[in-house]
Amino acid sequence: MTTHKQCTLRAVLTGLLVAPACVAAAPNGTLHQLAKAAGKLYFGTAVDNPELDDPQYRPVVGSGAEFGQITVGNTQKWQFTEPEQNKFDFAAGDVIVDFAKSNSQIVRCHTLVWHNQLPQFVSSGNRDRDSLTRVIESHISNVAGHYKGKCYAWDVVNEALNDDGTFRDSVFNRVLGPDWIPIAFKAAAAADPMAKLYYNDFNIEQPGNKQQAALRIVDLVRGCGATIHGVGFQGHFTVGQTGSKESLASVLNSFAAKDLDVAYTEIDIRHASLPADAQAQQRQADDYAAVVGACLSVQRCVGITVWGASDAHSWVPSTFPGAGDATLLDRNMNPKPAYNRVRDVLAAAGRTEKRKMDGAPWGILRLVTGWTCPWFARHKARRPRPSAGGTFVLPPL
Repeated sequence: MTTHKQCTLRAVLTGLLVAPACVAAAPNGTLHQLAKAAGKLYFGTAVDNPELDDPQYRPVVGSGAEFGQITVGNTQKWQFTEPEQNKFDFAAGDVIVDFAKSNSQIVRCHTLVWHNQLPQFVSSGNRDRDSLTRVIESHISNVAGHYKGKCYAWDVVNEALNDDGTFRDSVFNRVLGPDWIPIAFKAAAAADPMAKLYYNDFNIEQPGNKQQAALRIVDLVRGCGATIHGVGFQGHFTVGQTGSKESLASVLNSFAAKDLDVAYTEIDIRHASLPADAQAQQRQADDYAAVVGACLSVQRCVGITVWGASDAHSWVPSTFPGAGDATLLDRNMNPKPAYNRVRDVLAAAGRTEKRKMDGAPWGILRLVTGWTCPWFARHKARRPRPSAGGTFVLPPL
């Protein structure tokens, strides 16, 4: 009797399985590596604290080769970081940030001001403009100040809009009107001048009232003398309703035209009903390919973050009963058709990027004369390379 070991992504990443069948099934390059080769900054995932207790999941999300960026999924939100006024607690958020840093992963910090998960002193307080402004400024100064230098980017303001493009009814909007948004961005810039500052929202991925309202938020922030560097597109889609690559890219370009970075920040694409048959899984793969392809086609799209790496740790089933299987890996960490399709799209883009680089002036000179710039050759050879443990090491000169 022959025993076959299951080729999970965790096994491939950590080198635990070396049977020929497993080697043949291993991805030809990991998502982050392929995204980098295609000219993007990262391919990442969100992580919440309880997930790190899963011994099968932790090595997957901790693989800097597979996911080069981590978003703090929950524990930098207001209810965790300032549960009582002026009493700050960063312990839970620090766990995720330290985990990412230990694996040389970029950190997206999430989020400073959101209408949800607020402590009572914010949501129920009887406040006027001045007192609520001070509450916002103090919170951001302390939280962003604590993580100063550790966050590549902050989602400064999260989900300020209704789907019709009007401002959401929140304590912030009721007291301050839309002024609370530039107030938050000014405070974030003061607290962490090096971080990229983002507005983040869902249902702005396609043309429409909400997308246009998000563009106006950019103008609002800048019109008040505050800094905004980018807009995050959450991308919580349903299979078959994601839209075409061209439509998605057109929206990204509408923001990039305002001299903004853009990023897909919370991607998952859920099946409306389960179980999903082979045809539905292929459609999900097509939808993921459209999202990734849109980002790849827009120069200012810096990267893609999935909202959870595996169906074992997805928010979808508890929020959308009957729906699910929205991520790239199944509950046993096996790559799904969507994972393989994303990998293939990234790999193809990387090959195109390489051809473009080879056709640049240095590449032409090399082709015609055979000459190689010594500095270029030396430093190209020092690019970080994966070690046996999955981390990256820099060869000596």
